This record gives sequence, C-alpha cells and structure tokens, in this order.
Amino acid sequence: MDFDLVFVIGLALVAFAIPSAVSAYSDWRWPKTAVIMLVLGGGAIAYAAQENPGVYSLATVDDVIVDVVGGLVNN
Repeated sequence: MDFDLVFVIGLALVAFAIPSAVSAYSDWRWPKTAVIMLVLGGGAIAYAAQENPGVYSLATVDDVIVDVVGGLVNN
C-alpha cells in the first residue's frame, strides 16, 4: 500500500474525530468514537512517517493530499 494514501487516510480520520468529539461533549457523552478515530488516524500518520522519514512535514501535507486525490480521480 502506498504510504501517502495511509498518511491521507490518517489525516482524514483525525479531521473527522474533531467534530465527533465536539458533538459528544455537547451531549455530555464520553467521546469513544472520537478517541478510536484519533488513535487509528494518529497510528496511520505515525506509521507512514516512520516508513518514510523526512518526507512528511507541515509544508508538504497539501502536496501529498493533492497527489493522492489526483491519483484516485485519474484511475
């Protein structure tokens, strides 16, 4: 599997965990879905960063996302 795809999937999981956590806190529930998504997304990001050291930085995140989405659209 492509490490860029794993990285982008991890970013998406972390991004979707934020509204889930806000929703759970506003309803006075424990945010177990948000925690699970945060752990899985963080693990995917860490795995991709560990397998490709020095490739992922804050400056290259948008390029990686565009490359992955463009690759998926062109197939």
